[in-house]
Amino acid sequence: MIKNKNIDYLKTLVAALPEEPGVYQFFNENKVIIYVGKAKRLKRRVASYFNKVHDSAKTNIMVRKIVDIRHIVVESEEDALLLENNLIKKHQPRYNVLLKDDKSFPWICIKKEEFPRVQVTRNLVKDGSEYFGPYTSVKMVRVLMDMINSLYQLRTCNLRLTEKGIKEQKFKLCLEYHIGNCKAPCEGKESLGDYDSKIADIRNILKGNIGSVTSVLKEKMQELATDFKFEEAHVIKEKLELLGKYQSKSTIVNPSIDNIDIFSILDDEDAAYVNFLKVVNGAIIQAHTIELKKKLDESKEDLLVLAITEIRQKIFSTAKEILVPFELDLSIQNVRFIVPQRGDKKKLLDLSLRNVKYYRLEKLKKGDKTIKQTHADRIVETMKTDLRLKDAPVHIECFDNSNIQGTNPVASCVVFRNARPYKKDYRHFNIKTVVGANDFASMEEIIYRRYKRLLEEEKSLPQLIVIDGGKGQLGAALNSLDKLELRGKISVVGIAKKLEEIYFPGDPYPLYLDKNSETLKTIQYLRNESHRFAITFHKQKRSKAFIGSELDKIEGIGPKSVQKLIQKFKSVEYVKKATLAELGIELGNAKALTVWKYFNESSLLKK
Repeated sequence: MIKNKNIDYLKTLVAALPEEPGVYQFFNENKVIIYVGKAKRLKRRVASYFNKVHDSAKTNIMVRKIVDIRHIVVESEEDALLLENNLIKKHQPRYNVLLKDDKSFPWICIKKEEFPRVQVTRNLVKDGSEYFGPYTSVKMVRVLMDMINSLYQLRTCNLRLTEKGIKEQKFKLCLEYHIGNCKAPCEGKESLGDYDSKIADIRNILKGNIGSVTSVLKEKMQELATDFKFEEAHVIKEKLELLGKYQSKSTIVNPSIDNIDIFSILDDEDAAYVNFLKVVNGAIIQAHTIELKKKLDESKEDLLVLAITEIRQKIFSTAKEILVPFELDLSIQNVRFIVPQRGDKKKLLDLSLRNVKYYRLEKLKKGDKTIKQTHADRIVETMKTDLRLKDAPVHIECFDNSNIQGTNPVASCVVFRNARPYKKDYRHFNIKTVVGANDFASMEEIIYRRYKRLLEEEKSLPQLIVIDGGKGQLGAALNSLDKLELRGKISVVGIAKKLEEIYFPGDPYPLYLDKNSETLKTIQYLRNESHRFAITFHKQKRSKAFIGSELDKIEGIGPKSVQKLIQKFKSVEYVKKATLAELGIELGNAKALTVWKYFNESSLLKK
């Protein structure tokens, strides 16, 4: 039996556990979750940790650290799988398998609108639009979009087209029509019925029903050829060739094999690799491999069950048949697990296994198993843990205001990527709507302007926003994120200068990080960089304003002449010291003499 000083207390907890499916959580003396597990029978599974010495040293160490056990009873084993998966991702317990894959996958979206646009997105918006995917391969998405754009001319503009607006001629032709990328439904050159038929074809292609699309195109081509419209028939022939190329890339298996998932696994001492293939209408339309980092010498069976749950949940798979390399002690409602022995399904499983072997070989060639985590990766992961973030803050943006007695209010946004400054994305802001020194209102304005623009331009949003200031500035930033409906989608913290406190939204108590913490040092670096950038911009503005105010006093010297002097001499002192000839080069002889006399008249009188 494992030695644990709390064993008597833990035995009472185990005795009270039910013989029902559920999830259990182990806590250490600091009340931190160190392990999350699932069980068909909670009592039997949890008791097994304490009634023997385990083969794995790591498991024995973990059991010694347990001081408390909590459990959640669920309806079925499938519910337990999903709950375990979510809890592991949320708490990232020390002794659980690490899933080294947490990116959002791209989707192809058919917008819900008249004359729908077809776009690639990583964000699912519940506005009635149709989403196809998610695609685990960005390359596959590009192939599909290139094919769609080549086959069909769709609009890409943001106009809110309506039949009424088109009849009233509210819209004008754009460049896309003239270069042949769009048939101009905005001016009624293409009917809604014709446009919707193209969307129906695209919908079939995205569902994997390429056969239905090709048969319709072949009929059209034959009709056109019969009517001696050979040029139009040739266009359709080119479309058919393109569809054929796409279909050949999709690895056709057997048309009778429809909507199945295939999983294979390969493991070594420290990690396991799981490959996933999805087949629809006899074609492999998705392929993905993930790595799982072992913690307690987990079995291949346990790791494969975890991967199946994770991947199916992430891609919203509804396949009712799953091919696996060996029998699993797992049941999912309305789903069959099959271990194929021969035929096309066995070939699919072999293909999946080849994929996972190549993936592991590639990882080893790159030295991923021997090279330690990079400095930047370590900082990003540390920040994710310290700041309790949902996503690793690879992209961070920090904001600061600057004004002196309310004059020339400005602000700055600095951008860090992978814990280092990304200066080409730095931005300055002139405060436009706020009068006087109002830091809260200024912060609200610049946050709104920054992210409204990023949304309009469909650019990537940061995982973390850092506000230089305490609760007030943080609250102002949150007001703008609320207006843009970004609250909760981006993590936000504020840093107060006095004691370097970190404030979180809705939390009255600040976080105090160790002064040697990499997280605190990175946030301080961000804060100092944004402060420097804002101050530099503010000084430039004040300097230009001062130069302008001095030179504006000179009668006969207009704004354009003042601008030339500022650009050339940079300051009033250098303008004063300039010779008549130097001034003449910039302004001409007459104006140069006026400026020279203005600054030198008093010294001439003394002489």
